Amino acid sequence: MKTEVKNSHSVKDYFRKLLDMRSNMLSYDELHDMMEENTIIHGANMWILMMAILIASIGLNVNSTAVIIGAMLISPLMSGILTMGYSLAIRDISMLKHAASRFATQVVISLITSTVYFLLSPLHTATSEMIARTSPTLWDVLIALFGGIAGSIGNTRKKTSNVIPGVAIATALMPPICTVGYGIATAQLSFILGASYLFLINMLFIALSAFFVTKLLRVPAHTELDAKKEKRIRRAITAAVIITVVPSALFAGLTVYKSVLEKNAGDYLKKEFVFSDTQLVQSNVDYVDKKISVSLVGIPVSDEKISELESKLGEYDLGGFSLQVTQNKSLETDADSDKVTIAVQENTIRDLQAQLDAEKEKNAELSKDLGNIVDCSAITQKAAGIFTDLEEIRCGVMYGENGKYVLFSGVSSREFSDPEQQVIRNFVAQESGVSDIRLDISVKETAPDEN
Repeated sequence: MKTEVKNSHSVKDYFRKLLDMRSNMLSYDELHDMMEENTIIHGANMWILMMAILIASIGLNVNSTAVIIGAMLISPLMSGILTMGYSLAIRDISMLKHAASRFATQVVISLITSTVYFLLSPLHTATSEMIARTSPTLWDVLIALFGGIAGSIGNTRKKTSNVIPGVAIATALMPPICTVGYGIATAQLSFILGASYLFLINMLFIALSAFFVTKLLRVPAHTELDAKKEKRIRRAITAAVIITVVPSALFAGLTVYKSVLEKNAGDYLKKEFVFSDTQLVQSNVDYVDKKISVSLVGIPVSDEKISELESKLGEYDLGGFSLQVTQNKSLETDADSDKVTIAVQENTIRDLQAQLDAEKEKNAELSKDLGNIVDCSAITQKAAGIFTDLEEIRCGVMYGENGKYVLFSGVSSREFSDPEQQVIRNFVAQESGVSDIRLDISVKETAPDEN
């Protein structure tokens, strides 16, 4: 019985230590000093921030993901957000004000720097990296929340780690604020509002993560608030979370809904619009009016068949959609013939392009395989110079149930020991780049002495 109780305690201790956030943690005083330091405006940090903003703006401008990641790694924005969450958790209003003031200054500097860059840049076209920052969804909320938790825990450790840089990349504070600068420079309200919303999501949920982690670490509060003020703070936090999350949840729902409809509509067109003498040359799906429009070329499809096609919309979860079919029933004029010819040619070009892309993929795989060809001739020549006891050396690439292997054979006047055989295997593996080496070394029979 005692043994069972002891084992139970040891299991609990194991999991307690495994999930203990307080191990290897900074002392409360060290943590507070670090957070205090984050509220001070240093000129060097502002210069670093401006350089990071310029790098991120260039990356967005030329659509370079690598450059954007580099800018996020050197950005000093994260520390201020973590400090705001920490100061709110310990009820240090003075620290919260200083941290918010410093962060607001950084935001203003970032906006000015990015706006000036995009005003001067000769490239004014919005890139995919910019557009991606204008439609935040619930997934961005979750990324900011989980990233903020990881960053808050890593920020309180005695030993530095790569957590904060990783969180800076995952939560992406720099790209949205630079995209706001682009929106200001080009007077595009959609970019300003969408990117500002994404920046707000990241900032709020990183700060909230720092707040909750500080509470979990049981960092003592600096001042005790009365019940009314405590309740007021909780209501403000709850309201901020709801106001931020609800639109992103709606965006996420719409994104998922649209992707499902796109797949269903694609399956419907691909499977149902297959005719022997008629070709589908153009299609369009209107998700707002719930209408699928198709253009057909060839022998006209009967009204009964069109009604049958429309009745099958429900089988693809497109029951609320209507079907509009346009057919080229007469080709009496040259203009009609030209339109049909162009449509068919465009459709044929798309099919040929798809086939070409598939062939390119096959050629790439073939090139990869050719690059892995083993030069057995060179291996046998080298082996003959190194293993002088071997004759009639041969090697070849074989394929078995477990994949590719190299068969190395030879004849010797003596039997090789296991260590010697392993040396041969290592040599062939190094020269061929194949790990599976199989030896077939036979011992040459010697003729008996004649008396």
